[in-house]
Amino acid sequence: MSLQEQVEKWLRLDQDDKTRAEIESLVAANNEKELQRRLGSYIKFGTAGLRAAMEAGFTGMNSLTVIQASQGLASYIESTVPNAKERGVVVGHDHRHNSESFARLTAAVFLSHGFRVHFYNTLVHTPMVPFAIQHLRLAGGVMVTASHNPKQDNGYKVYWENSAQIIPPHDAGIAERIQALNNTTTTWDKTLVDTHPNCIQNQTEALKDAYFSAVRNLVSTPREILSATSLRYVYTAMHGVGLPFTQRMLENFGFPAAILVSEQVQPDPEFPTVSFPNPEEKGALSMAQHLADTSVIKTTTSKTAVVSSMSPNSKTTTTTTTTSQQPVGLVLANDPDADRFAAAERKRDGSWHVFTGDQIGTLLGYSLVLKVANRDAAAKKRVALVNSAVSSKMLRSMCNVEGLRYEETLTGFKWMANKVVELRDVEGCDTFFAYEEAIGFMTHEAVLDKDGVTALATFVELAILQHEKGLTMVDLLEELYEKYGFHASDNYYFICHEASTIKAIFEKIRFGGANTDAAIPRSNFRRPDGSVLRYPLTVAGFPVTYIRDLTCGFEMRDIPAFMSKNEGADVVDIQQGEFYPTMPVSASSEMITFELANECVFTLRTSGTEPKIKYYIEKKGTDRSTVSEHLKAVVKAVGDELFEASKNNLK
Repeated sequence: MSLQEQVEKWLRLDQDDKTRAEIESLVAANNEKELQRRLGSYIKFGTAGLRAAMEAGFTGMNSLTVIQASQGLASYIESTVPNAKERGVVVGHDHRHNSESFARLTAAVFLSHGFRVHFYNTLVHTPMVPFAIQHLRLAGGVMVTASHNPKQDNGYKVYWENSAQIIPPHDAGIAERIQALNNTTTTWDKTLVDTHPNCIQNQTEALKDAYFSAVRNLVSTPREILSATSLRYVYTAMHGVGLPFTQRMLENFGFPAAILVSEQVQPDPEFPTVSFPNPEEKGALSMAQHLADTSVIKTTTSKTAVVSSMSPNSKTTTTTTTTSQQPVGLVLANDPDADRFAAAERKRDGSWHVFTGDQIGTLLGYSLVLKVANRDAAAKKRVALVNSAVSSKMLRSMCNVEGLRYEETLTGFKWMANKVVELRDVEGCDTFFAYEEAIGFMTHEAVLDKDGVTALATFVELAILQHEKGLTMVDLLEELYEKYGFHASDNYYFICHEASTIKAIFEKIRFGGANTDAAIPRSNFRRPDGSVLRYPLTVAGFPVTYIRDLTCGFEMRDIPAFMSKNEGADVVDIQQGEFYPTMPVSASSEMITFELANECVFTLRTSGTEPKIKYYIEKKGTDRSTVSEHLKAVVKAVGDELFEASKNNLK
């Protein structure tokens, strides 16, 4: 279509006065550049659905693109899921600008297509959508949220009938239906949810009750121990929807009530106290930490002693009461849609330790280890711990020692949740924990997705058990490092706005190049299509022992032995299907993993939503100074040798 045709199409379809006016003003100003940006392409339906800035145009999140997405999704579910209309779907929303409006339009489209719709008529945290799908055996669901994105963004998160986020081929199938139906709109009636006989709104509170009932076995410590603890903690909802869910979860198990960051615990789509509503961001927990610093806990201790004189009948009983004061030692946080969890703990010197996602994942994984400790070896094999390829391998080390099953997946909870479904339905596993380093944790299988509220409760239970022993969560981490090996990581990214530069960087890593440093030995693996893979065989001077390339489809273990066996060969031919990864391969994104002889593993990948080249580097060892030294060397080598950051002007 020409730009003029796209403008005409938009004005023909859009019935939202505000977004129509945006496009009309751009037409009046003859702003072709901005019109082309907004109308020249379509918002991409990809990772779990849609996410973009709220603005007029086919590239933005707005009423029209939500309706079109819902049309395609409804059509695809109807043709793919058995008895989809009778089973129905669930639609929820958070507190962001336009979230309720987008949710109402989504529900209206499904109702117009003949679906039953369970519509949450109050704000819910994201886990309530996958929970309802599994609990009610629905055909799918949609949560309108942009999670921890900036306030100008919104999103459309899609869950399949198995209650996990969608994965291929469903994402592509839905995208095709959206495109096929984008010349029309089904309905703009936001009031259908209030009047349509197939819309069920009166189950919201019952579903909340069912959610809390389903996770009642999450915590196993006796209530009297939990309620008697002197441990106190500060909580922030990051201006999101988490407060009522967190408060009820704490109350249900008998935990002490949280001290609330009053400025941040109520839903506010403006996110006024944070520049970026993501608990991972530097400084995001500052207000909560300050409240903890200035909140004093009074602890009263009484000691009774019996004092006897020389006379056998002379005894005196004395009671000494001591009152001490100490600041609050723990900070807990959810992101705005409360599907993620973050924590910080006061160290003995008064400073704060902000836990990384990998550290929280290690602690929560160990919580499950404690709960299944009395199982026999066969039963332990039905316990599965799952994390993503870019998360710490500490979980793998833990499983190796404890005799539990470990699984690694692609990045993103959609892959982990679907792996849990497979392990449950095909492999016979019955107990699970899953996490990704971006502070997402699944601590109960009632929700096959990350859930920041159940993660918080699991963390608090473990913290109380540590506190009663006079220890901290950092102390527990140290114990786990001693038991399973010290793991240190460095995860960050380079910014690159040129797609051609990113492509060239990964092509050089994969295939070498004319200017490749001759001092770094490279592989020569010729595939059946004639292409020759020339990966570096050393990084920072350490031999490469394992390579997995999920972009072009290559995986090889014990590389030094393989190269030694084929020593002298100019090129080693790979047969059809040989050295192909067991994990899904996608040419649409870059992702390569290396393991080195010094027990260092790192993954390089591109971001699907941002102009970033990300690296996730982890080193395991016993001597911490050596671990630190090697980790720094590999981080430097990734930037200098592999990304060539200076040459490619990467920031």
